[in-house]
Amino acid sequence: MKTVYIKTWGCQMNEYDSSMITNLLENKYNYKISHIPEKSDILILNTCSIREKAQEKVFHQLGRWKKIKNKNPNIIIAVGGCVATQEGQEIFKRANYVNIIFGPQTLHKLPKMIQGIKKSDDSIIDISFPKLEKFKNIFYNKQKGYTASVSIMEGCNKYCSFCVVPYTRGQEISRPCDDILFEISLLAENGIREINLLGQNVNAYQGPTFNKKICYFSELLRLVSEIDGIDRIRFTTSNPLEFTDDIIDVYTDTPKLVSFLHLPLQSGSDKILKLMKRSYTTQEYENIIHKLINARPNIQISSDFIVGFPGESQEDFQKTIDFIKKINFDMSFSFIYSHRPGTPASEMIDDTKYNEKKKRLLILQNTINRQTMIWSQKMLGSIQSILVEGVSTKNIMELSGRTENNRIVTFKGSPKMIGKFILLKITEAHTHTLKGQIIE
Repeated sequence: MKTVYIKTWGCQMNEYDSSMITNLLENKYNYKISHIPEKSDILILNTCSIREKAQEKVFHQLGRWKKIKNKNPNIIIAVGGCVATQEGQEIFKRANYVNIIFGPQTLHKLPKMIQGIKKSDDSIIDISFPKLEKFKNIFYNKQKGYTASVSIMEGCNKYCSFCVVPYTRGQEISRPCDDILFEISLLAENGIREINLLGQNVNAYQGPTFNKKICYFSELLRLVSEIDGIDRIRFTTSNPLEFTDDIIDVYTDTPKLVSFLHLPLQSGSDKILKLMKRSYTTQEYENIIHKLINARPNIQISSDFIVGFPGESQEDFQKTIDFIKKINFDMSFSFIYSHRPGTPASEMIDDTKYNEKKKRLLILQNTINRQTMIWSQKMLGSIQSILVEGVSTKNIMELSGRTENNRIVTFKGSPKMIGKFILLKITEAHTHTLKGQIIE
């Protein structure tokens, strides 16, 4: 039995893709998944190119694997994901010991690529975009845990000036509605209680139905909520440009949809948003938040921010800080702007010193962390519904689960509670974690 080691970098889409590779190789082609690269026959690196110098990170990893291959020339090395699409043949040129290069849309071809390498010494590359072909090759199996992610669409049409996703994952294309519901139904039958719908821009979802109609994202959310066994629904990521009223209305009639939303803003300055080609204003973003609060008064919002984008002045940055306080974001993912080759932003003049960007990032993150702590303190004494996921990683005498707003809660309870929703009273509050007590 051949063994496979998979290393994954990047977003939840990459994690989902790696799970597809694992299921395919392990359950359909009888490979054994290994956790030790030195004892594996096949090494797979599933990559992300969203951050600066991502390709250098890939080549550093490949350099470490080269030492393993020098000891065993029969090892097959495969590179997939967004860096594979972005760099293509350049990977072979810089690392001629790599055998296979595949893209996010051709991962289902990996077993045949591996067989092809075994029959010859030639390298194989396929970074094409065969639309939704990979989903036709999903191998469904029992998934560990009680939460699962399901990809509902691929690609992005927005072409934000800083982003490589449209070039590495292709244009937006939605999976058929019935395929998604079938996958989630099987997960529910195998004990999954919480679903996270994935896509670069999920609210742009327009999937075909069996009767050749179009299912929009709002309708898909309601259909998923009707699946027996699924008691909590999340989704990521959204674009404010297409966060339409019909999606907001779902929050009024679908209690399984959590009272927590990740809605990337990127900047609180309209000037910078325009340079980013985000196609909305801060006022339009704020209008969405007000509508969401009217629909679900207890909703909490997280967001993404880019600091130090080309042209960002101190005044622009201060507008971002002021807007963060105004909206009262719960938490965020925030980064210093990354120069990505081939994007329009890479041609812009960037005259802000790196130390200044680091200073701004620290100010932003400290601002968000203070707000996160305030949100956590507001939960003290409240009753929260928790999906119990397992034993706490910090204390084996306690269990751990998550609230709707994605806080980890630890508490003393019975192992029989794992995989179930229980009510806890919050007794301690820290920035990102809580402690709770079971409600008898």
